[in-house]
Amino acid sequence: MQFVIPLSKKGDPLFRQVYRGLRQAILSGTFRARDRLPSTRDLAEKLSISRAVVLLAYEQLVAEGFAASRGGSGTYVSEGLARGRAKKLENSASLKLSPYGTAAAEVAATVDFPGRRSVPLRYDFAYGGRGDVENFPFEMWRRILLRHARKAPVHQLDYGEAAGSFALREAISIHVRRSRAVLCDPSHVIVVNGSQQALDLVARVLIERGDPVAIEDPQYQGAREVLRAAGACLHPVPVDRDGLNPGQLPKDACVAFVTPSHQFPTGAILPLARRLAVLDWARSRNAVVVEDDYDGEFRYEGQPLESLQGLDNEGRVIYIGTFSRTVFSALRIGYLIAPKSLVPAFTSAKWLCDRHTATLEQETLAEFISTGMYERHLRGLRRRNTARREALLSSIQKYLGERVEVTGDGSGTHIVLWPRKRVLEDTIVAHAAALGVGIYGISRYFLTRPSRPGLMLGYSRMNESRIREGIRLLGEVL
Repeated sequence: MQFVIPLSKKGDPLFRQVYRGLRQAILSGTFRARDRLPSTRDLAEKLSISRAVVLLAYEQLVAEGFAASRGGSGTYVSEGLARGRAKKLENSASLKLSPYGTAAAEVAATVDFPGRRSVPLRYDFAYGGRGDVENFPFEMWRRILLRHARKAPVHQLDYGEAAGSFALREAISIHVRRSRAVLCDPSHVIVVNGSQQALDLVARVLIERGDPVAIEDPQYQGAREVLRAAGACLHPVPVDRDGLNPGQLPKDACVAFVTPSHQFPTGAILPLARRLAVLDWARSRNAVVVEDDYDGEFRYEGQPLESLQGLDNEGRVIYIGTFSRTVFSALRIGYLIAPKSLVPAFTSAKWLCDRHTATLEQETLAEFISTGMYERHLRGLRRRNTARREALLSSIQKYLGERVEVTGDGSGTHIVLWPRKRVLEDTIVAHAAALGVGIYGISRYFLTRPSRPGLMLGYSRMNESRIREGIRLLGEVL
């Protein structure tokens, strides 16, 4: 019987390569149960290797039960190993999924998350939650991380607290009290692996299959798909120039998800009167409000409105924040600030999910915040984003003029262009990409039919000259 075992001088030892080749031949049916394997001498000669290498491979097969040695006769495939055990992936069995698994599979098949183009574009106005990594002080970050790695006591490298490092929870609580008027202390803070895990924990802790949940329309895909996977019954609430319309919140919803500081994706800022109306709705329905403050650190006109959570005096708001946009997204650290009554449930849910977030990174971030380096970094980010925003808006005025309406430019790191003339989003996106310009249609974020086409443009990852040239090219498309 002829079969081939490819060998490489790099990688695993030769005997492991021979063992894997024989093992695969047995599992795939090339060698059937009770078949005699080639003699060690013949196989060594065929592969041009030492017989000792082949002997080691055969010993491993025998030890794992794939083969049996018969003295004076040879080595044979063990009985009971039927042909065709290993099949090609496309022919694998159809396994039953849970309702959650089915919903998750649908997400993988249907959701096209932005900012993940297979072919990079020169002028990519991506906005998908990523920070300005080119200007992050990585050298300072490395020094802090290395110091904590060298000096960390052994007990600190064991499992940590599910809620997170106390030093980081304290640093977060001080920062958000000062910058976002969030009412909390360290005991309210739960450190999570990015805001996406916070959304997932909210769905697990508060929502049962079939529960009615209010969600902005349009809305953040990450929140929508988490809720779908959890089996929630989604009630889209229309968004206008002032954000979510609280007068259309459903009477029977148990939870409402909102982005009041910079509505995603339209960029609208929820005014104070509407914020108070949302809290009144929650009070009258005994409901919970989830405030996703994904980029509340960035505001360019006037004083920032305080958080919705800071207006809540009944403990009905869960506040979610992230460092993905302000530090770097690969860090995967965010936080959930829960009312006191919900902290035990969320802490336990975090423990059940993944025990805790990485300790050394938490300690590094805690020092980065508490020493003032984070605030200095934020000031630099705001200055750069302000310059980029001005370049973007002036270029839009110059090259697009009255052909578009702009919304969402008062805060955050992205805007929305609304063409005044009826156009097809996909056609504009494709034509722009052909010129090396990456823009993103807004229709995918709606649960209902959008009233008009819109184009999202992020500007936190591009310099001013590229922004200007990208908008000039977009002017040719429009």
